[in-house]
Amino acid sequence: MANYLGFYDLPEGVDVGGRYDEEFAGILTRDALQFVAALQREFRDHIRYAMECRREVQRRYNSGELPGFDPATRLIREGDWACALVPPAVANRTVEITGPVERKMIINALNSGAKVFMADFEDALAPSWENLMRGQVNLRDAVNGTISFNDQARNRVYKLNDETAKLFVRPRGWHLPEDHILVDGAPVIGCLVDFGLYFFHNHAKFRATQGDGYGPFFYLPKIEHSREAKIWNRVFERAEKFAGIEKGSLRATVLIETLPAVFQMDEILYELRDHSIGLNCGRWDYIFSYVKTFQGHPDRLLPDRVQVGMTQHFMRSYSDLLIRTCHRRGVHAMGGMAAQIPIKDNPAANEAALELVRKDKLREVRAGHDGTWAAHPGLIPPIMEVFTSNMGGKPNQIQMARREDAGNITEEDLLQRPRGVRTMEGLQLNTRVGIQYLAAWLTGTGSVPLYNLMEDAATAEISRVQNWQWLKYGAVLDGEE
Repeated sequence: MANYLGFYDLPEGVDVGGRYDEEFAGILTRDALQFVAALQREFRDHIRYAMECRREVQRRYNSGELPGFDPATRLIREGDWACALVPPAVANRTVEITGPVERKMIINALNSGAKVFMADFEDALAPSWENLMRGQVNLRDAVNGTISFNDQARNRVYKLNDETAKLFVRPRGWHLPEDHILVDGAPVIGCLVDFGLYFFHNHAKFRATQGDGYGPFFYLPKIEHSREAKIWNRVFERAEKFAGIEKGSLRATVLIETLPAVFQMDEILYELRDHSIGLNCGRWDYIFSYVKTFQGHPDRLLPDRVQVGMTQHFMRSYSDLLIRTCHRRGVHAMGGMAAQIPIKDNPAANEAALELVRKDKLREVRAGHDGTWAAHPGLIPPIMEVFTSNMGGKPNQIQMARREDAGNITEEDLLQRPRGVRTMEGLQLNTRVGIQYLAAWLTGTGSVPLYNLMEDAATAEISRVQNWQWLKYGAVLDGEE
């Protein structure tokens, strides 16, 4: 692309429709774009087939079929195999902080005292051209150790501490295109842009300074079937071969945040067994996926979303089975997000919120989780205290909490209808959160504090589809005629 500012140096068959910027040109180099284009050309047909499989499965669900374990892969579920050993650099993941790939956020998160920072190109980021490319610049500077941010309003310069969290990166899901970059006339798959540019520019420095010979490290979102994990595994192998690094260097944690994926956890780990470092309970999107999966089932209406917590039988079963599956295969079982943010003007309310967080995290660590997520740095000390005081001085519980009791969890457990009521307050909260989040998202902000919670696309999606579900099936609200 050319404009009055300059040109991107483009390889054959590649076009960039986003605006030119000198800093972006340092990311969108000819060689980097050639690498992304090679990934697109090699994997686009596999991805297209996987997305058609998703649509076909959803058609079957809409016709009354229920998700379940695949009889064809029973031997994988029952087999005695393990994933590659967890790299020492990420053995301890007791608290992970997440946030968008914004410059100040990256610095604060890496300095936060968390064990891991997951830098997000997905749910916490509004995917504008500016945000995506600026995020790549920010991550390159972070990996190089040169990142800084001058906050003129506060007259403060932010820089990295000597000791920082380990960096993981979450690209977008397989289903999202990146319309600003075309290969052979068609948009590139968004996650191949996010992954490809980051890997190309940072793999060597990251392995030397952060990964102790391993890495880079990733989180993989929105996977619904092991065939999608298999594509990621092949992408990783292709990248390792390109860079001339050992097979198994790249490592990833898969978010189990779709209902179909809970029946594929062993299979997902098996496909990624050389590159896996665990699974994560992406519980907010998991609730959204429950509605999406059962969109044709009027007998499966959710109660108010605030009532769909981890004490619901189907949610607890999902968490327990994830822990057993991960530990049986030798990798981390990560807990879900604590979305609370400090309530600065109300100490009593703030302490009550922190107590809820402590209670939830105590449940997680006692269940056997190896770590958990926090949305705000202020939550890290209390969460860290809960985990470290209940793990016997170990960096994780992979060998300690085998959860063999969870081997009896059935399809019926994982699909049990949630209990609770539907209220006008729930409808109003969904509406407020949905509208306010969307307004922020459209102006370029993907992570938004609302009603003392840090909301991202996952919670906005729950709000949207729950209102849709109630309207579609004429749900009667508790106390309403």
